Amino acid sequence: MEDYSLKLQKLLSATGWSQETLAKHLDVSFVSLNSWVNQKASPREAAREKIDELASEVLGADAIDENRLKEMKKAAEATRCSARKLISDKTLLEHFTTSFTYHSNATEGSTMTEKDVEAVVFQNQTLKNRTSLEQREAINHQTALYFLLDELEEQGENFEFSVDLIKAVHLRLMNGIISDAGNFREHGVRIRGSFVPLANYMKVPELVKLWSKKANEETLDKIHALASLHAEFERIHPFSDGNGREGRLLLFAMALKFGLVPPVLRKSRRLAYYKYLELAQTRDLSDPLELFISEEIISTAEKLGI
Repeated sequence: MEDYSLKLQKLLSATGWSQETLAKHLDVSFVSLNSWVNQKASPREAAREKIDELASEVLGADAIDENRLKEMKKAAEATRCSARKLISDKTLLEHFTTSFTYHSNATEGSTMTEKDVEAVVFQNQTLKNRTSLEQREAINHQTALYFLLDELEEQGENFEFSVDLIKAVHLRLMNGIISDAGNFREHGVRIRGSFVPLANYMKVPELVKLWSKKANEETLDKIHALASLHAEFERIHPFSDGNGREGRLLLFAMALKFGLVPPVLRKSRRLAYYKYLELAQTRDLSDPLELFISEEIISTAEKLGI
C-alpha cells in the first residue's frame, strides 16, 4: 500500500503549509490529517484520491491527460489581458504586482509574505523582520515589471524582444544585488540538483539573440510558444544570477504580447514547475509544462478577476 504519511509530509514540505492549511485544502479535519501524517490511521479511498490529486498538482504528475491538456489550453487562450488594462486599473495592477513579486521571489527562497511585499513595495516600509536583500529583491522586481509594462504599452503591436531589452530587465531586477547586473555571465554555471546541461557562456550572446528572434515570431499555438521559449531561456541561463526571476518576467511579457493573462507561477507548485521545466529541457517534452502554464494562467485570471 502506498505510504500516504510520506506523501503528506512531502506536501507539507513543498508548500510550507501548516497541517491546518493542508487539512483545509483536502477538506478534512485537522485531527484526521494529523493522524495520517503520524501514521496513527490511514486515509480512506475518497481521501486518498484527494491526496493524490493535490500531490500531482503540487509535486508534479508522472503522466498528463491529453484531453485535459486540450481543455486547459483552450481556456487559457480564451483569457484576455493587455499592458494597458493593467496600467489603467491601479487596484488590479497592485494586486497583480504583489502576487507576482511574492511568488516569483518566494520560489527562489525569499521568506517575505504577500503582506510583506505589499508593505515594502507600495507602502515604502522597511521591515525589521526581513533581510535588506529580500526587501531589495521585492523593490527591484516591481521596477523590472513596470519597465516591461511601459515598454509593452509604448510600443504596442511593435513591441519586440531583443538582447538590449533582456539586459535592461536584468539590470533593474538585480541592481544593487550582484555586481554584473545587466551583463551576460562570463563563466560556466550549473544548477544544483539539476541534470540540465546549460549553455556555454561564450555562446550566450548569440543564443539570446536567436531566442529573441523566435519570441518575436507569429504563432498559432501560443501556449506551446510560452512553454518552449521559457524552457529554452532557462536552459541558456544567460546571467550569473536571477535567471529564474528574469525568465518569469519574460514569460509575463510574452503572455501580454499574445494578449493573454500573464501567469503567476505559484510558489506552492514550484516542485511541479521544476519537474516539468526539466522535462521540456532534457527530453523536449513540453506538454506537461504547457498544461502547467495553462493552469496558472487560468488560476491568475480567476484570482484577480481578469
